[in-house]
Amino acid sequence: MALDVARRTLQSRNEAPADLNPERDLPPGFLLFLLPLHKQFTPWQQVLVAMRNQVLQTSLRGKPPNYLPASPATTTNWKIELPDWCADQRNQMTGPADDAELTVKLLNSGSPGVMLDLEDSMANEWSHTLLGIKTILAAYKYDLGYYDKKRQKEVKVQRSKTVTWVRPRGLHISQGGVIKNELMSASLFDLALLWYQLDPAVLPHNFSVYIPKSESAEEASWWRDLFQALAKSKGLPANYIKCMALVEAHPLAYQMEEFLFNLRDHCLGLNLGRWDYMASLIHFMLGDPKWILPNRNTIPHDVAFFQNFRTLMPELCHKHGALAIGGMTALFPSRTDKELNERALKGLREDKKNEANSLMDGAWTGHPDQNEIAVAQFPEPNQIDKRPKLPSPHPDLRPVPEGVGKITLAGTRAAVRTVIRYRNGVLNGKGASLLDGYMEDLATDRIYRLMIAQRVKHKVKVAGDDGDVVEHTPQLVTKLFDEELSKIQRDLPKEIAGNEAATLPEARRLAEEMIVQGHHSPV
Repeated sequence: MALDVARRTLQSRNEAPADLNPERDLPPGFLLFLLPLHKQFTPWQQVLVAMRNQVLQTSLRGKPPNYLPASPATTTNWKIELPDWCADQRNQMTGPADDAELTVKLLNSGSPGVMLDLEDSMANEWSHTLLGIKTILAAYKYDLGYYDKKRQKEVKVQRSKTVTWVRPRGLHISQGGVIKNELMSASLFDLALLWYQLDPAVLPHNFSVYIPKSESAEEASWWRDLFQALAKSKGLPANYIKCMALVEAHPLAYQMEEFLFNLRDHCLGLNLGRWDYMASLIHFMLGDPKWILPNRNTIPHDVAFFQNFRTLMPELCHKHGALAIGGMTALFPSRTDKELNERALKGLREDKKNEANSLMDGAWTGHPDQNEIAVAQFPEPNQIDKRPKLPSPHPDLRPVPEGVGKITLAGTRAAVRTVIRYRNGVLNGKGASLLDGYMEDLATDRIYRLMIAQRVKHKVKVAGDDGDVVEHTPQLVTKLFDEELSKIQRDLPKEIAGNEAATLPEARRLAEEMIVQGHHSPV
């Protein structure tokens, strides 16, 4: 399977098995339900994806995104109705939906919210998508469980007040093979397959979606119409399906208020998807030599381009009664490494306190041990009644990162080492991997690939291993990939099981190829 994944890893698509018979292999009657939705929403999705590319190319030519002209979205008094069941989202735990054990642990953690992910933290492969959807459906019915070897007992999902969110794949991804010789929106496929098999009457709250990877306010209308079409299919009110949306693409940061306005009957809040946002920011500013970012782990969490964005989001959300949710803390705690555990929890506390001080209403974590600390940093249940005092309604979202962090050869090496290991995980069915204490998913992989590409494009010079000045060139990058691959193979990191080492050379080839050929989209 790994080589099949490799052939498609540079494509924003997922392919069903060649012998798939949807009438036989998918739920009875599902194809008849899906076809009219596909006819309505897939062509629209393709238009929106083409528009994204136009905006990117314009930015690369020197005209980056900016705020939109005044409109009813920004000048009229409108409000979002926040239901009681969603008033407290001080922590939202996230994890891949194809991992049943982790799903149970997250849902039983006591976290106010849990996001079950079919996107970045999960391998974009047919079998994983179907397994993730199966797991979500079982969780909704409280039938999901796993066998706890330590306690020698079956552990099942418990009923609680936790709000369960589902993140489908984004609009940039297409699903092939369901309808012969046609691609369809993967977002549509994921939600349609879930919704078709779901009885809303068993849910403790409205069906709730986490929208990923949006890039414009116009895209909100696609999701709005899909939500309303799904609700209509089961005789429910048009505004039944609720959502939150990640702001993880640089253009959308300038259109948050318009995006909320277009989805105001459904959207309960926005989330600052910090790592994807950083990748997107590098991508859109790739041609600007002033925008060379330092090594990722030397960038402070309150760096100006994040902090300006972090204060604008709660201003716009709270203005209209919606929640503002902060980002993921990537450094994970450890139950076996005391020093790492203390460092991770200290960083978590500081990070979430900074977001609370920025008037965020909550944030993301990915490990049950993080929940209590994260929740404690935010006022209960939220801070919607507070608005930050902005010096300008249109703050600078691209302040040049001067004097921030360090740019070093060791940082480039670390990036190379991470992308090889991450891509090897993808080839072996893992959308997220715990690497050196950091939970790395597609977002952080993309950051590292873009950082390397940025340094090569602008011929960044740094001190070499022997103290001499070296320039980032394609030849240097190839050398680093060769050296880091050898080190990984010689001393296998603990996340690589013995049989997974066989795919390391292919992972190394793919990771460098994506950088050299300019494949910087989130795939």
